[in-house]
Amino acid sequence: MSRISTALMLSAALAVSACANADRFNGMGDGSNANNRSLSNAPVPGSAQDPRSPAYFQQTVGDRVLFLIDQSTLTPEGRATLDGQAQWLQTNSDYLAVIEGHADEQGTREYNLALGARRASAVQQYLISKGISPSRLKFVSYGKERPIAICSEEACYAKNRRAVTIISAGLTS
Repeated sequence: MSRISTALMLSAALAVSACANADRFNGMGDGSNANNRSLSNAPVPGSAQDPRSPAYFQQTVGDRVLFLIDQSTLTPEGRATLDGQAQWLQTNSDYLAVIEGHADEQGTREYNLALGARRASAVQQYLISKGISPSRLKFVSYGKERPIAICSEEACYAKNRRAVTIISAGLTS
């Protein structure tokens, strides 16, 4: 029993001593971790924390603007979102954007395709007015064909009356 107790105590002491240096895997062998600390604060390229990534554009800047019923006029909230989009696109000039126009399920297919086109065009024209080159912007209308909320209530309709800016692959030189 004495040998078993000694072995258990020795194993416990080794286990505890292995945990004594929490930085043992990131350090430089001398206990310093200055280089790795600065790297760990840097955003992962392509992540939502990387200001140059499409994920950042979508989640932080905002990729969509909403419209009122049967309208293609930009709201003040929509213009504020588009100001952020324009700034991001100016900073990240190697990206293109496709603007998708959408409508709610009310009305005919033809009417909603035309309304979606007017909404996408309004977004495109606003971004151009803020200095984005027209050659970097394209638009498409999906009308009521791609709803994000499906129900016959105003709350769903409101989510579907939108224009979404999709960031696509960069330009080639």
